[in-house]
Amino acid sequence: MSREDFRLPKVLRGRLLWFTADPIEAGERAQHYFEDGALVVEGGYVRRAGEAGPLLASLRPETPVEDHRPHLIMPGFIDPHIHFPQTQVIASFGAQLLEWLQKYTFVEEQRYSDPAHCARNARFFFDELLRNGTTTAVAFCSVHPESVDAFFAESARRNTLMVAGKVLMDRNAPEGLRDTPERGYAETKVLIEKWHKRGRQLYAIAPRFAISSTEAQLEAAGALAREHKDCHIETHLSENEAEIAVVRQLFPWSRDYTDVYAHYGLLGPKTLLGHCIHLSSRERSVLADAGSVAVFCPTSNLFIGSGLFDWRATREAGMRIGLGTDIGGGTSYSMLRTAAEAYKVLQLQRQNLAAAQAFHAITRGNAEALGLEGLIGSFEPGRACDAVVLDATATPAMRHRMETARTLNEELFILMTMGSDRNVAATYVMGEKVQGSREPSAPKAVVRA
Repeated sequence: MSREDFRLPKVLRGRLLWFTADPIEAGERAQHYFEDGALVVEGGYVRRAGEAGPLLASLRPETPVEDHRPHLIMPGFIDPHIHFPQTQVIASFGAQLLEWLQKYTFVEEQRYSDPAHCARNARFFFDELLRNGTTTAVAFCSVHPESVDAFFAESARRNTLMVAGKVLMDRNAPEGLRDTPERGYAETKVLIEKWHKRGRQLYAIAPRFAISSTEAQLEAAGALAREHKDCHIETHLSENEAEIAVVRQLFPWSRDYTDVYAHYGLLGPKTLLGHCIHLSSRERSVLADAGSVAVFCPTSNLFIGSGLFDWRATREAGMRIGLGTDIGGGTSYSMLRTAAEAYKVLQLQRQNLAAAQAFHAITRGNAEALGLEGLIGSFEPGRACDAVVLDATATPAMRHRMETARTLNEELFILMTMGSDRNVAATYVMGEKVQGSREPSAPKAVVRA
């Protein structure tokens, strides 16, 4: 496709759904739904979105239309916490966090010193994300700069918007996974210069967690954060009770785990903190004041036995929340499966996750968590046309269940609780189909209240 072809308008037609606010706060005003909708895409960006009839009538007759009726078209899913080097760690048996890292994860991550291994796994990683409808992710690479180069090179080739960084880790790990404060700082500076804001790529400063960084390295990470204020920061916080106990031993001067990151200047509105399960009210207050994001990772929290994330207490404290897969402690690349497990985790605590809230979370909500809602996460004009096409009848069981569904919210809840990669009929990046059959399925009748 030539650059000129890329600039020509095209239309994606289907049942459109996107959010412009949190349904909990804005109610129905947050949700924009068109039973027969059209996205007018030009240069990879949404120019207009709404009822298909008037929009199509305003365009030249030869404007190409990709018709996905009766499927649902939503903004591409966003995953704010995932580990690129852990694609072959998923389904590792019988360990909690610290043993799991030593026994499985650190063994696998040492292989990422090999550029060929990095490149091969980057291809798989992006194939799998797009197959699941995920068009943006915040990823940890390994300690090796080669892993970062492979990750961003593959993302640039596919034109996806990704946030990632080299893990900083100089203790409590095998020699093949340790850098030094000086080397970690220098390598990160080079990688930021090379990749940050190159096309759609964004860099994240990434101290793995307090246990694996000395105070000198955390000081270096804080210096990087001060010098590169437009970079994100990604790390982990209060995932596991044994982890918290080790942090207390390593940093005896700190009031709590959160205080360690606060001390080194690593908290702020661009800070993404995986897990945040075992937080005190003081910690939630500090994090809310800093504007930092707690990323809820339900499949990982259940699989590794870490605990139950308290969504209500986190919201009531004023904290921002993201929802992520945490591959490879997490067990599915699918944001639909992730939302299903989030629902169950909250049910165990007498809390609920409504379908509209869940779909807001994995689209606009996660975009807001990244501070990228002006670029992705909705179909407002000017946003990138990263999109996922969802078929709620993709399996016999879902097709059978959908026979009794009469409202959009019922359909969304069925997608959320029974859905997976099988429901992704197509994925678009900057308006171009990157996953799915060549031809959309023929329109079929659908019942809606």
